[in-house]
Parts: sequence; C-alpha cells; structure tokens
Amino acid sequence: MNIAVAIDSVPQSAVPSASEAGPAPKRIVVAYGFWIFLLSDIIMFAALFASYAVLVHSTAGGPTGARLFNQSTVAIETVCLLFSSYTCGLMSLAINSRNRLGMYLGAVITFALGAAFLTLEVREFTEMIARGATPQRSAFLSAFFTLVGCHGLHVTLGLIWLMVMMVQVPVMGFVASVQHRLLCFSLFWHALDIVWVGVFTVVYLIGVSP
Repeated sequence: MNIAVAIDSVPQSAVPSASEAGPAPKRIVVAYGFWIFLLSDIIMFAALFASYAVLVHSTAGGPTGARLFNQSTVAIETVCLLFSSYTCGLMSLAINSRNRLGMYLGAVITFALGAAFLTLEVREFTEMIARGATPQRSAFLSAFFTLVGCHGLHVTLGLIWLMVMMVQVPVMGFVASVQHRLLCFSLFWHALDIVWVGVFTVVYLIGVSP
C-alpha cells in the first residue's frame, strides 16, 4: 500500500519517457537507413523510367530501339539476372542456417550470373556505339543509356559488395554484423531484379512497338 502511494507521488517529469531511454540499437538504425536507401533508389529509377517514357520517340531521325535492340541477347541477360535472384535466395537460406558451404555456393553462382549479365550488357552498349548510336545522338538514346546504364552500375556495385562480403566471412566468421550485411545485400539484389523486370518490359518490349 505504502509502495503504491510512493510511486503515485513521484512527479511525472521524473519518470523517463521512451524518447529519453537512449538511442535506438545500432541494428535498428542500420536497418532503417538501409530501407531508406532502397526506397530512394526506387524513386530515382521511377524518375528515369518517366524520362524514358517521355523521350522514347525523340530519335531526331536516328535509329530507334526496334533497329538497335537484340531481343535474343536481352532474353539471355534477363534469364541470367532472374536466376541469380534465385541463387541469392538460396544463399540467404544458407546464411540463416549458418551453412557456410551453401552460402559460398550460392554467392559464387550469383556472382557468375551477375558478371555474365554485365558482360552481355557492355557488349550491347559497345555494338550500339560502334554503329553510331551514342548518347549524344538523340534524346531517346540519352534516356536509354542513362536508365539501363544506371541499372548496370548498380549491378556492378552489388558484385563488388558481394566480393567484399565473401572476404569478411572467413575473416570475421558468421557474426551478427556479417549476417546482417549479407541479408541487406540479398534485399538489394532482389530490388535490382525487380527494376530489371521494369526495364525489360518498358524498354525492350513496349519500347520497340510502333
């Protein structure tokens, strides 16, 4: 009884609120920041998609997508990237079960498929430039190289990120921070696959229609 009265008599200002309990754990702050990064990336790609949709017919008398795009090569690129998303998912499952061999196998296959995608994309750009279809040729080509090239740059950064993580695992082991970084990479890679589905649909399918 006396204890209850004593607690009730404590001024409310003396009781720390949730905001005064101290900073949030680093794990929560990092996760929140990573989701903000992913959402900002999606917004950026949305702006690039909108620009491409506006400029797709502004060829200035130059070549159109129907004349430039090799649908067979693009189909192979798409298969490589989508299958890499599957192997990246297997890598995530191996991480959760602390299966180091499965994690390395999934990471190696994901890296190989991502590298194959980049190789085909660079070859596509090289062939287009050799035919005079440079970004300076028309607004359409400027929008195309910006959108597709930005996605390719993200894939490149993802592969570098994956290589760094493959070095950290044997050095640091399966500590919580390493597992968290690997799972963040997995989310990033899946987001790139979703963006590529949009690129494939808007640029290489709808974009070549009359």
